[in-house]
Amino acid sequence: MIYLLLPMLIFAALGVGSAAGAEKNPVNWNPPGLPAAPTNGPALCPGAYLTPEQGKAVLDAARLQFPNRDSWDAYARHLRERIQQGAGLSPWPRRTPLNATITGRRAFDGYTVENVAFESVPGYFVTGNLYRPLNGKPPYAAVLSTHGHTRRIEKPEDYDTHGRFSPASQSRCAALARMGAVALSIDMFGCGDSIGLVSQEAHRQPFSMTIQLWDAMRAVDFLLSLEGVDPKRLAVTGESGGGTQAFLLTALDSRVAVSVPVVMVSAHFFGGCPCESGMPVHRSADHFANNVMIASLAAPRPMLVVSDGKDWTLNVPKVEYPFLQQIYNYYDAEDKVANVHLPDEGHDYGPSKRIAMCRFMAERLGLNLAAVLDAERKLDESRITVERAGPMHVFGDANPLPPRALRDAAAVQRALQDLQK
Repeated sequence: MIYLLLPMLIFAALGVGSAAGAEKNPVNWNPPGLPAAPTNGPALCPGAYLTPEQGKAVLDAARLQFPNRDSWDAYARHLRERIQQGAGLSPWPRRTPLNATITGRRAFDGYTVENVAFESVPGYFVTGNLYRPLNGKPPYAAVLSTHGHTRRIEKPEDYDTHGRFSPASQSRCAALARMGAVALSIDMFGCGDSIGLVSQEAHRQPFSMTIQLWDAMRAVDFLLSLEGVDPKRLAVTGESGGGTQAFLLTALDSRVAVSVPVVMVSAHFFGGCPCESGMPVHRSADHFANNVMIASLAAPRPMLVVSDGKDWTLNVPKVEYPFLQQIYNYYDAEDKVANVHLPDEGHDYGPSKRIAMCRFMAERLGLNLAAVLDAERKLDESRITVERAGPMHVFGDANPLPPRALRDAAAVQRALQDLQK
């Protein structure tokens, strides 16, 4: 009896709901003990919205609130609706022609790189790079790569370490292509080539969350439009703010079969940029979900969570991962969720994290892991070419920006909203 009462006493002390509340309101759930919601406007959860202790208590309360698959499934349906609404994507916009262009092919050791643009809404071009294997035969697995935040562009050479142009982003996409997958790396809104469309200032606005989630869904459309891509073997991976994009996309798009969010799944930290927490996806009058609960919406699809010891993911092995395991266990799929924790590392998508991703993708997508390993079975990126940003840019003299291109964020927002009418 003492053991049964102890968790209830802890939740009560922290102001979090008890198991009794689970029977009264199985779907509409907003646990007590959260920071006060604003009296006007949306309830946003920026940055370190909770303390680590509060984050853990919320997960503990959620275990009691949703003690089985039926109760979790009901809340998961509700949560998906609230994320879609909170992100400004309800109703879903109409899908319009992508009008994709693929240019500037370069061949390297075992893979090629091309420059890609497609219209997620009429007049707004999502820009990126497409990595394809030179070896292997179709059907190919496909992986969407979403990047995190990097330094502001102040001079042209800053692009070499910015966003999708960064060595880490290039290396993971090239490795995936060498392993036999088609990989697509896309710009955040107001980053990379998108700077020339809507400016850098557009990124740190709440609408960036809306358009980035829609861009990712249209990127899936683009990948599936490519000849030879296997629609049943589509994955997503990204770090930091790109990790947020990865688990939001996975939560709302059932076409994503495998996900690897890196250094972002936290019970108490919700993302420091408006593109991650500037819209009310985490909290409303009848729902609450931290990023662990959103990531849990991947179940029972395979997911690897990569964490480290020097940022907000330091507690993943003891706090966040056990919750994920419980949700996956509801589907008899506990073997499909994994955590690689690197306690001595920090907030990046470095080599240790890349090899963890490659191993998981190889296992779950049927890729050739040997293509990126040395004789000692360690990560070997020596055959990967890291380009300067110059040839990776989509638009330029040889491929000018179409005259119909929208040139400010407000125009892009209006174009998206027109598709919701």
